[in-house]
Amino acid sequence: MINPAEFEEIRPYNPEELPAIYEELIADPEFKEVMTRAFPQLSYEQICGAMRMSKTNLDFQKTLVKPFLQELLNKLSKGLELSYDCKEQLGNALYISNHRDIILDSAFLDIALVNEIDNTVEIAIGDNLLIRPWIKKLVRVNRSFIVQRSLTMRELLASSKRLSSYIHYAINEKKQPVWIAQREGRAKDSNDFTAESVLKMLAMYAPGDPIEALKALNIAPTSMSYEYDPCDYLKAKEFQQKRDNPEHKKSPFDDLLNMQTGLMGYKGHIHFHVAKCINEELDKIDADTPKGEKFAIAAQIIDRAIHSNYHFWPINYYFYEQLTGDTRFADKYTVEEKAKLDAYLAGQIAKVDLPEKDEEFLRKKILEMYANPVINYIKATE
Repeated sequence: MINPAEFEEIRPYNPEELPAIYEELIADPEFKEVMTRAFPQLSYEQICGAMRMSKTNLDFQKTLVKPFLQELLNKLSKGLELSYDCKEQLGNALYISNHRDIILDSAFLDIALVNEIDNTVEIAIGDNLLIRPWIKKLVRVNRSFIVQRSLTMRELLASSKRLSSYIHYAINEKKQPVWIAQREGRAKDSNDFTAESVLKMLAMYAPGDPIEALKALNIAPTSMSYEYDPCDYLKAKEFQQKRDNPEHKKSPFDDLLNMQTGLMGYKGHIHFHVAKCINEELDKIDADTPKGEKFAIAAQIIDRAIHSNYHFWPINYYFYEQLTGDTRFADKYTVEEKAKLDAYLAGQIAKVDLPEKDEEFLRKKILEMYANPVINYIKATE
């Protein structure tokens, strides 16, 4: 029996809690500064009024979050598209997706779902990103629940079980769709594979057969494709830093820079595809399969769906050719596009500010970011 009280620390705020949280946010000088920059056309009094008028989390998202994100899309993209295999499943699914942008993956999915089914997902967010008290409050207003990261092994086990129980509770009791990345952190080389540890966490809430536990979550593999990744040069820089110093770790400033660059950088076309729920494929797994192997097979099912539903543009095909020498997609881009993409690659490498910059290594890493989805698509579909 699930006790909702056990989720108090991590869950999104309930609607009845919002008025008090709004007032705490409104009184915070940092929050005021951020919101006035995000909505320069509004006075702070107007922003506060819009918050106070928002009676539910979804109201808040529609009133303030959606207009901000739509403005970003208008300025910094060529549009957002959503496709799906089964509309009926969109409102009651666990969206497991590849992960490109710290903030925008789930935020753009929300935009697409509001337009399609007038609802949004609850979002798993790591506590390492909640670097200010007002940020933690704001994300919980925005239907996020907290994934605790900096814990001892014993604490991590209890936290994972609680997280698993909460996701099950959100989907099956609250009837609220949920988004979670297929692995902890972004796959910085875009080589997207589901971590079995994520699936093991998802199955922890129920003892017994893990396949039955996963089926109860209505997992819908989701493919997120961006034409351009504004953080590609920052990811390449981090690859060189870790190559040169295996002990290198990103600082909170690095996380902040990645968030800002991802938020305000040009993305080109954006396409999300939601595959149908994988329960039918999970049913085909032999009941006598060892438990560990069941998780491996489930991860492969999710990966095949994600890899098969990527969307590609000339940059993916051309950088795939540059990386591999395979010319099978030569008809997917023009001579003019090749010249623009060569200039783009050189420009991104030039942005990397390292004292001993290895340009050939950085070039290879950026090529991989755009080519790896093509490589995985070929494997999944052929």
